[in-house]
Amino acid sequence: MPRKIINVTGVFLLSLLAVFPIAFRLVAELTGISILSADLVQVNLVFMFAGIAGIITSIENKQLNLGIINDALPYRIKRFVDPIQTVITTAILSALFLAAFSEFFMVFKDGEKVWGVPLKVVFAALPAMYLVMVAIPLKKHKSKIATIVGIAIGLLIASGPLSGILYYIFHLENLSVLSGFFDFWMLVAGKILWPLVILLVLAAAFGAPIFIVLAGIAYIAFSQGGGYVEMIPLESYGILTDKSIAAIPLFTLAGLILAEGSAGRRLLDVVKNSVGWLRGGPVIAAVIVATFFTTFTGASGVTILALGTLLTVILTGSGYSRDNAESLVTASGSIGMLFPPSLAIIIYGSTNIFSVDIYELFKGAFLPGVLMAIAMIVLGIMRDKSSVRMKFSPRDLGSSVYHGSGELLLPIGIVVGYFSGFLSLIETAAFTACYAFVLEVFVRRDFSLRDAYRVILKGIPIAGGVLVIIGAAKGLAYFMIDAGVPNMLTDLVLSFVHSKYVFLLLLNLLLLVVGCLMDLYSAILVVSPLIIPVAESFGIDPVHTGVIFLTNLALGFLTPPVGMNLFIASYTFDKPIMKVVKSIMPFLIAQFTILMLVTYVPWFTMVLVGR
Repeated sequence: MPRKIINVTGVFLLSLLAVFPIAFRLVAELTGISILSADLVQVNLVFMFAGIAGIITSIENKQLNLGIINDALPYRIKRFVDPIQTVITTAILSALFLAAFSEFFMVFKDGEKVWGVPLKVVFAALPAMYLVMVAIPLKKHKSKIATIVGIAIGLLIASGPLSGILYYIFHLENLSVLSGFFDFWMLVAGKILWPLVILLVLAAAFGAPIFIVLAGIAYIAFSQGGGYVEMIPLESYGILTDKSIAAIPLFTLAGLILAEGSAGRRLLDVVKNSVGWLRGGPVIAAVIVATFFTTFTGASGVTILALGTLLTVILTGSGYSRDNAESLVTASGSIGMLFPPSLAIIIYGSTNIFSVDIYELFKGAFLPGVLMAIAMIVLGIMRDKSSVRMKFSPRDLGSSVYHGSGELLLPIGIVVGYFSGFLSLIETAAFTACYAFVLEVFVRRDFSLRDAYRVILKGIPIAGGVLVIIGAAKGLAYFMIDAGVPNMLTDLVLSFVHSKYVFLLLLNLLLLVVGCLMDLYSAILVVSPLIIPVAESFGIDPVHTGVIFLTNLALGFLTPPVGMNLFIASYTFDKPIMKVVKSIMPFLIAQFTILMLVTYVPWFTMVLVGR
């Protein structure tokens, strides 16, 4: 499929995702008639978009990865490591393609359709995505041999699904050779399970895509546990057709449109003119704006990349030192994860839908988020040694509020629409995306339609990188739950830990490590289902557990040596990583203090929840 067609398809599907929920709601309100299968259409659109977005993300080589070691390797060693990475990645992708293609024949009956489109066609987006990902390295001359080796290994370890495909297509029944290969693979996976898992963890450290590592571990786990590896694509379909997940690409799109336009500058003007005359007024502006954008994009790194330079210029222009400005922006990047409509909260609630309600999580995380923001503001003001002060001008304030009124109305509309119950989560996300698009393209005229197309296209890899991780991690999470890992973990913890407070301390230390070593979304999908039952055994409310979990992960982005935001800040501000670590340390200590307060005083989490 030509690149241009793939791009246009991705933008088209994302546009439909933004328009359909609002259109369906308007039709229902005006006519009293609900659109037939509206929910089913929307969630399957998300699934198809995830497939296209995954392809675009891979083509642009923007799949989320850690790359802790690989970035520091000398060229001679990378020449040796890179082919091994290619073999591992291609082998797993080939196996996933065959597992998904095998499931294609079983997952839906031929008559199952939505708006005339067979659901089999919708599901085909998943094996198609894996197939294109396998083919991408073949275009690179240096990767061809490693890719072919990886495909051969993939065919071997997926000989079970392959035999199923041959049976469904050609009705071949005498496939004892393939069955023998798969039995041999299951035996190998069972004998050397942990060495294979360690190999994949090392691959992650050397820069393999996170979703490849998670899917690979899941594939090995299912193989040694009975061989039904088709559960991985089936679970991917299940999670990616959850209505809450549809909000992810829409909020990401809205945040990027606002960040690429003049919204950041307008909001800064409002806050500067309202509090700029105070000592630390620009600090307040920077923290609030950074928090606002992370809330929508769902990725604090995006906020640092998109607005880091602008916020630094505002702060230094007000007399703030450059080092302090950059450290404040870096430290404030992840606070937005605790405010509605945080994508992290949405994913956490969707993953643990039977344990915790997303609506209650939003309320529970709000006050801890406020405390985090206040801590950053207070510490930022304490470090502000400048004597430069703006004069308060009611006229300038009125002018900035007038010019920024469109941006100011957006969070108000979201809070009122969603928390009043008037809009569902997907409708809120669609409203946010459509509002941001109309505001920046037709009202502010920051973009032409052509420019807007490029901005939307730029946002697809951000959403795509997240969605493929969610799909891969769900398969691994399913295996662990099915294998009874949460219960085993609960029994193990209860055998050694008898104090609720000791457990909370150990939980914080564990989650800080998880926040350093895993990306946000895979940590939520893989680790949170294991933690909740253990916490409940100590009488800890699932909402409180969720807020502790998310606050820890936000802090993990800043925790040395491998906190993701440290690397992003180093890149954005062109500063050595150790200098970034040194400058953010006071902010890190302040956030850790708030974390301890939230952990050991449940009132801060539960007061708005009402229990």
